[in-house]
Amino acid sequence: MSTTWSERFEEGLNPAIERFNASIGFDIALLQEDLDGSIAHAKMLGECGVISPEESYQLECGLEQIRKEAEQGKFNPTIKDEDIHFAVERRLIAILGPIGKKLHSGRSRNDQVGCDLRIWLRRRIDEIDLQIEHFQKVLMDHALRNLYTLIPGYTHLQRAQPLSLAHHLLAYIEMLQRDKERFLDLRKRVNISPLGAAALAGTSLPIDRNYTAQILGFNGIYANSLDAVSDRDFAVEFASASSILMVHLSRLSDEVIMWATEEFGFVRLTDRCATGSSLMPQKKNPDVPELVRGKCGRVFGHLQGLLTMLKGIPLAYNKDFQEDKEALFDIVITVESCLEAMSILLAEGLEFLPERLASAVQSDFSNATDVADYLVGKGVPFREAYQMVGKVVKRCINDQILLKDLTLQEWQEISPKIANDLYDKIAPKQVVASRISEGGTGFDQVEKQLDVWCKRLGIKNNQLNV
Repeated sequence: MSTTWSERFEEGLNPAIERFNASIGFDIALLQEDLDGSIAHAKMLGECGVISPEESYQLECGLEQIRKEAEQGKFNPTIKDEDIHFAVERRLIAILGPIGKKLHSGRSRNDQVGCDLRIWLRRRIDEIDLQIEHFQKVLMDHALRNLYTLIPGYTHLQRAQPLSLAHHLLAYIEMLQRDKERFLDLRKRVNISPLGAAALAGTSLPIDRNYTAQILGFNGIYANSLDAVSDRDFAVEFASASSILMVHLSRLSDEVIMWATEEFGFVRLTDRCATGSSLMPQKKNPDVPELVRGKCGRVFGHLQGLLTMLKGIPLAYNKDFQEDKEALFDIVITVESCLEAMSILLAEGLEFLPERLASAVQSDFSNATDVADYLVGKGVPFREAYQMVGKVVKRCINDQILLKDLTLQEWQEISPKIANDLYDKIAPKQVVASRISEGGTGFDQVEKQLDVWCKRLGIKNNQLNV
């Protein structure tokens, strides 16, 4: 084989163009998928009578030999092979001789690479799904131990209302569940076989596309051969789902970074997941969440790159599609490493500080809404109650005291309807407990959600830290 693609060419590629054109440096990652797809194709060719059953068997054995060689480190393609598909075909011909040249019957690199990439991505989606679930369980471990631990809730990064820490963590578990659902929904569209679409128009050979789809575990085949070889929507969808997941990891990372500051002091970083400063001996830096927050840019960039790559491509296959692989490979590496790092960070890299958290929720005006609600319960219109409490808060700020520090006489000067029971109503734990609406932070509501998530995640030991 002087050149892999055709005897039409009289000269070889310019060495610089050969390097520029080659993808073997990165698409060797698809070796196992290329072998799986090729074995299925060989079996189908034998079943359909395109080649003999004996030739089909020999092709299958030759391909499995390449798999063993790869496992033993003896399969080492070079830039001369251009890509993984030619590398496998060349080695197969070296092993089997002329029979090896029959493997590509009824198949193009166009549908071949599309098939390989879908099998590869399908497997990575399954891995990510398991990693997300593991991270949910790590968060649940903290949530189960912190139902009655309070944490300030914020809007606009200003103290708003106190929350159950478990409720706060459950919000991220819900986000991660949506991530799981996005990936699993996307998997349905990944799991469609393009194999047999050939270059763009199908083939005149009597192949059975459904046979190969079934062997490879696809749910069906593309109905249109042009669409089959030119579709990369699934790559964009994967990049999009990954970007949203990274947003969620980054938001939690940002909170952990803030919580670990002396100004917040809600968590303590352990030595397992923190680093020090080369100059300042007192420092303990939250490198893991900072890196996760920073790595979002890689994934977001790949999403934009894929969209830009696709937007001007006419039907059907174009060499531009070679640019999808490095983006997808890097997204998977980034997402999986971030999920692993965040799971370790939450499992053994930080400790919540309940005493500091309890102190935080008792030193602000996040119970002001509860005074207004108390007055509403006494028949005061809400907007009137709201204005009354606003004036009280302003007064307390000027006097440098909290609402709980006002005497009953001072409260009754504001409204004679206020009684001694107000003090219980505005205590932080009672403020949280009073949020009884479904999905709220009230302890009974959060306990119900913890039970729901224990069942969903298969957690049997629901021991609450009361």
